[in-house]
Amino acid sequence: MASSADKLSLALVAGEPSGDMLAARLLSGLRPHLPDARFHGIGGQHMMEHGFESHWPMDQLTVRGLLPVLMRYRELKGIQNQLRDQLLAERPAAFIGADYPGFNLGLEEQLKAAGIPTIHYIGPQIWAWRGGRIKKIIRAVSHMLVVFPFEQAIYQQAGVPVSYVGHPLAELIPLAPDQGAAKRALGMPEDANVVTIMPGSRMSEIKYNTVAFMQAARLLKLRDRTLRFVAPMAGERQKQYFLQLVAQARLQDVEIQLLDGQSHTAIAAADAVLVASGTASLEVALFKKPMVIAYKMAELEWQILRHFGYQPWIGMPNILAREYLVPEMLQGVANPEALAQAMWKQLSDAPHRLRLAQRFTDMHHSLLRNSAAESAAAVLKVIGA
Repeated sequence: MASSADKLSLALVAGEPSGDMLAARLLSGLRPHLPDARFHGIGGQHMMEHGFESHWPMDQLTVRGLLPVLMRYRELKGIQNQLRDQLLAERPAAFIGADYPGFNLGLEEQLKAAGIPTIHYIGPQIWAWRGGRIKKIIRAVSHMLVVFPFEQAIYQQAGVPVSYVGHPLAELIPLAPDQGAAKRALGMPEDANVVTIMPGSRMSEIKYNTVAFMQAARLLKLRDRTLRFVAPMAGERQKQYFLQLVAQARLQDVEIQLLDGQSHTAIAAADAVLVASGTASLEVALFKKPMVIAYKMAELEWQILRHFGYQPWIGMPNILAREYLVPEMLQGVANPEALAQAMWKQLSDAPHRLRLAQRFTDMHHSLLRNSAAESAAAVLKVIGA
């Protein structure tokens, strides 16, 4: 660790927006304890709000899917090597990898071998697939921070020091969301029947999910002419691509309100949500909303990845519940007719909706901690501050 005469330095890497928000939450807990520390590495705007210095734009790392990663391997490896050399020369008090395990675990392994403490914030989902990765984690990680209660035992059994810090989303999302206020914020009457469409934030997700999701919306509108559709867009680029795909599929007749961001408002306003698998499905559960989880990808990638999963579920709400609380529809099964039929049940089955709300409320309580304080305390313990 740096001497008392030096400014304490912590290095962090977040490779995508979810990691940026995760690391920012951690930095918000650390900054009061380390007001003069230098936080630097690779990160996004939320981290920069806490005085973080990013040596590369975070979006240079943001890539999703097996084939896109392979295509950019040399570029990503070059960034990893340059950052490694900087950190080996500087020797920060610790390195913290915010998710993004494909990049961060490799970097952490090299830094830990050189005697630099490494912390990985949010355990890779080795309980879902690629369980053999635990061997690399043992070599790479000095301390693991996990966001789901059941993960703690997994790392303890493997001999990896671990802290359960709660899930940040459980703090950001209210236990009792105000649906009426959300509808008013979107300019809708409180009695509007709202379906929120969430095809994903990554360009590849928008590419493969948009048309099937919008065709399902068209079928739902035929069942109930009063339905209103809303879709939050992660950015202008995503929005324009979404509109391009809708136009190419001649789906402009499906009226939908596109939002610049505002995903939580869109979920809070919804009576049901059609959502791409990922963190968004957990957000929908924390808002206590009925949903259908769906996902499509390039056929070659699907044929490779479909055999790697250990569990029957892919959506976090179902994984946490250990049962199919909500439907999951993947690849060819995620066709417009099936999606529309599954969504109709979520909209129209009142007893089912009440049961879901109670289960999701219980889930919310299980994930609720002061994650900023808990994660910061774990880091401070590792660096002896």
